[in-house]
Amino acid sequence: MTINLHAPTRRELLLASGALFAWAYLPKAARAEGRDPRFLTIVLRGALDGLAAVAPVGDPDWVRLRGDKALLIDGANPALALNEFFALNPAMSELHRLYRAGQATIVHAAATTYRERSHFDGQDVLESGLTKPGATDTGWLNRALASLEPGGRVEANKRQAFAVGPVTPLIVRGAAPVMSWTPARLPPTADDTLLRLADLYRHTDPQLARVLEERMGLAAIAKAGGVSMAPEKGRPQPGPGAQVRAYFAEAAGAAGKFMARPDGPRVGALAFDGWDTHQDEGAVGGRLALLLAALDGALAAIEKEMGPAWRETVVTVVTEFGRTARINGTEGTDHGTATVALLAGGALKGGRVIADWPGLKEASLYEGRDLKPTTDLRAVIKGVLRDHLRVPDGALAAKVFPDSVAARPMTGLVA
Repeated sequence: MTINLHAPTRRELLLASGALFAWAYLPKAARAEGRDPRFLTIVLRGALDGLAAVAPVGDPDWVRLRGDKALLIDGANPALALNEFFALNPAMSELHRLYRAGQATIVHAAATTYRERSHFDGQDVLESGLTKPGATDTGWLNRALASLEPGGRVEANKRQAFAVGPVTPLIVRGAAPVMSWTPARLPPTADDTLLRLADLYRHTDPQLARVLEERMGLAAIAKAGGVSMAPEKGRPQPGPGAQVRAYFAEAAGAAGKFMARPDGPRVGALAFDGWDTHQDEGAVGGRLALLLAALDGALAAIEKEMGPAWRETVVTVVTEFGRTARINGTEGTDHGTATVALLAGGALKGGRVIADWPGLKEASLYEGRDLKPTTDLRAVIKGVLRDHLRVPDGALAAKVFPDSVAARPMTGLVA
């Protein structure tokens, strides 16, 4: 079991990276139906550019907005068609395969209730499930587990849960106890001094703040695979792509392997850092493409390691907010609002892109700069928790996501 010698700060909780937590009980209601469901949440920290991950190729304003950076079906690196309107980033061939098999769903123009642009506050709202940052020290996934009636332990050695990472992230903090498992590769938490400097300069020198944030993001994904940010004299450094893919696949594959065991846990959460792409985003052939390929490989590793249990699995991929609709002057994107939520798993009624599309005309952009949010991310998560794990409606609205009655659970996500 992980034993912390000091109470972790909120910042430490939000920065916990590569953390895998899991619940060691069978949901009683689902068990009574003859099902043995698994549920895994992957948090992408740093804000995913949803327009670069899933491009609205059918929107007449798409190319005007992104210019030569706009993903196209007939481009030099063609995007992967999902339907007549949307196409997937070419780095995500495994997710495309799952989509075509009816085992993946994409929800576009989705967001939490948060409308500012601070990573820390956005992650707090995402993981706590509340409407404002700093309102609680527990996470929505832990509260969801506390709302389920256990149907008996599944771990023979009496462990309650397990985790990958040095610090428990907010999403799984709460009454349900956790235990820890550490992989061979584990990215360290980012330097707190740099984080405080970035916070300071964000208001006084935004360009310097972006440089600091970019440095931290690059360091996070590089260190995940043991890649040095400084060149070693006389020795070539390994490319970061393979290293990042290896780390993502190792952590995600471990999650799938544990959760597939008959005596293994059933509910878990992972977190991957490095998605803050202010400079040189590179949706095709660049940094974001590298990260999307790593995430794609992670989903494939989960599917492989789950084996037959994949049929009863749902994986959700979420992030704190999206990025600006336009590319900035440094070939990146800044903090935005709406983005995509990705769902994968054999238990899904997949093969669909769900979107109340707001359009990309100037007047349609949120605050004239971001993809406008039209779907409450809480509704997506509530739909999976209710229909897959059988978390009661009352608990979802009052306990798991307090004050969320208006965000009705999305129906039809699970087969």
